[in-house]
Amino acid sequence: MKKRMRIPILMLFFLAAAAAGAMAGEHQAEEAAAQKLLVTLMAADSQARGMALVLANQAIDQGAEVRVLLCGDGARLALTDYNPPRLKPRDVTPVQLLDRLMKNGVKVEVCAIFLPNTGYSEDDLSDGIGVADPADVANYMMQPDVKLFSQ
Repeated sequence: MKKRMRIPILMLFFLAAAAAGAMAGEHQAEEAAAQKLLVTLMAADSQARGMALVLANQAIDQGAEVRVLLCGDGARLALTDYNPPRLKPRDVTPVQLLDRLMKNGVKVEVCAIFLPNTGYSEDDLSDGIGVADPADVANYMMQPDVKLFSQ
């Protein structure tokens, strides 16, 4: 008789565990979709820039909200006359990867000190790229659901 009682109790335990796991999975999926990523791109190396932008595009594809801040050498990607090399294996440039992000609604900005320290002006920036307001960026990056990625 005890053996009969154990089977239903074990079944109930496994059903409860499966239900809890399913609920946790739904919660994790909701959290993943709600995550935010701030990518600060400063690298001079085209491959480093490219990989950061590949990862940012992957985050977008997985439902994250992404924002990009271009600083120093990384801000050169924002200039209309900048032509970085093509990267294998997809034969794309970091500028093309950045364009894909912007087409998906990503806010892309150059840091506030880039233009005044390089001699470029806002007229030299590609369409859709603005100048960051440090207070706004700091407010964004301090949100508890924002992950920071710098390259």
